[in-house]
Amino acid sequence: MADQVSAVVDNVARERFELVENGHLAYASYRRVGNEVTIPYVEAADALRGTGAASRLMAGVVAHARTEGLKVMPTCGYAVSWFRRNPEASDVLK
Repeated sequence: MADQVSAVVDNVARERFELVENGHLAYASYRRVGNEVTIPYVEAADALRGTGAASRLMAGVVAHARTEGLKVMPTCGYAVSWFRRNPEASDVLK
Protein backbone atom coordinates (compact mmCIF):
# COMPACT_ATOMS: atom_id res chain seq x y z
CA MET A 1 0.00 0.00 0.00
CA ALA A 2 2.87 2.41 0.65
CA ASP A 3 3.70 2.35 -3.08
CA GLN A 4 0.11 3.28 -3.94
CA VAL A 5 0.03 6.08 -1.37
CA SER A 6 3.27 7.52 -2.71
CA ALA A 7 1.82 7.28 -6.22
CA VAL A 8 -0.91 9.80 -5.34
CA VAL A 9 0.00 13.15 -6.86
CA ASP A 10 -1.36 16.61 -6.24
CA ASN A 11 -2.30 17.99 -9.66
CA VAL A 12 -2.46 21.64 -8.60
CA ALA A 13 -3.39 22.86 -12.10
CA ARG A 14 -6.51 20.65 -12.12
CA GLU A 15 -7.16 21.02 -8.36
CA ARG A 16 -7.27 17.32 -7.66
CA PHE A 17 -5.32 14.48 -6.13
CA GLU A 18 -4.76 11.70 -8.66
CA LEU A 19 -3.91 8.02 -8.55
CA VAL A 20 -3.26 6.06 -11.74
CA GLU A 21 -3.42 2.27 -11.53
CA ASN A 22 -3.14 -0.01 -14.55
CA GLY A 23 -3.60 3.01 -16.79
CA HIS A 24 -6.86 4.07 -15.11
CA LEU A 25 -7.47 7.21 -13.06
CA ALA A 26 -9.00 7.78 -9.65
CA TYR A 27 -9.12 11.34 -8.39
CA ALA A 28 -10.36 13.56 -5.60
CA SER A 29 -11.25 17.10 -6.65
CA TYR A 30 -10.52 19.77 -4.11
CA ARG A 31 -10.79 23.45 -3.29
CA ARG A 32 -7.92 24.80 -1.26
CA VAL A 33 -8.08 27.94 0.86
CA GLY A 34 -4.99 28.51 2.97
CA ASN A 35 -4.27 25.27 4.77
CA GLU A 36 -7.80 23.88 4.34
CA VAL A 37 -8.76 21.49 1.57
CA THR A 38 -12.41 20.72 0.82
CA ILE A 39 -13.04 17.51 -1.11
CA PRO A 40 -16.39 17.74 -2.91
CA TYR A 41 -15.90 14.83 -5.31
CA VAL A 42 -14.09 11.48 -5.53
CA GLU A 43 -14.23 9.48 -8.76
CA ALA A 44 -12.67 6.25 -9.99
CA ALA A 45 -12.67 4.88 -13.51
CA ASP A 46 -15.10 1.99 -14.00
CA ALA A 47 -12.18 -0.43 -14.35
CA LEU A 48 -11.00 0.51 -10.83
CA ARG A 49 -14.32 0.25 -9.04
CA GLY A 50 -14.36 -2.46 -6.42
CA THR A 51 -10.54 -2.73 -6.37
CA GLY A 52 -9.92 -0.41 -3.41
CA ALA A 53 -8.35 2.25 -5.60
CA ALA A 54 -10.51 5.05 -4.17
CA SER A 55 -9.51 4.00 -0.65
CA ARG A 56 -5.83 4.01 -1.61
CA LEU A 57 -6.38 7.44 -3.16
CA MET A 58 -7.86 8.76 0.08
CA ALA A 59 -4.96 7.32 2.07
CA GLY A 60 -2.66 9.26 -0.24
CA VAL A 61 -4.69 12.43 0.29
CA VAL A 62 -4.25 12.00 4.04
CA ALA A 63 -0.50 11.45 3.58
CA HIS A 64 -0.26 14.67 1.56
CA ALA A 65 -2.31 16.53 4.17
CA ARG A 66 -0.02 15.38 6.97
CA THR A 67 3.13 16.27 5.03
CA GLU A 68 1.85 19.71 4.07
CA GLY A 69 0.08 20.51 7.35
CA LEU A 70 -3.34 20.65 5.70
CA LYS A 71 -6.78 20.14 7.21
CA VAL A 72 -9.31 18.23 5.13
CA MET A 73 -13.04 18.91 4.95
CA PRO A 74 -14.73 16.02 3.11
CA THR A 75 -18.10 16.92 1.59
CA CYS A 76 -18.28 14.07 -0.94
CA GLY A 77 -20.31 11.16 0.43
CA TYR A 78 -17.54 8.69 -0.35
CA ALA A 79 -14.86 10.82 1.36
CA VAL A 80 -17.05 11.31 4.44
CA SER A 81 -17.68 7.57 4.75
CA TRP A 82 -13.98 6.79 4.13
CA PHE A 83 -13.01 8.98 7.10
CA ARG A 84 -15.65 7.26 9.25
CA ARG A 85 -14.16 3.87 8.33
CA ASN A 86 -10.60 5.10 8.94
CA PRO A 87 -10.60 6.92 12.30
CA GLU A 88 -6.78 6.81 12.36
CA ALA A 89 -6.93 9.57 9.71
CA SER A 90 -9.07 11.90 11.83
CA ASP A 91 -6.04 14.01 12.76
CA VAL A 92 -6.29 15.76 9.36
CA LEU A 93 -10.02 16.49 9.57
CA LYS A 94 -11.18 20.08 9.90
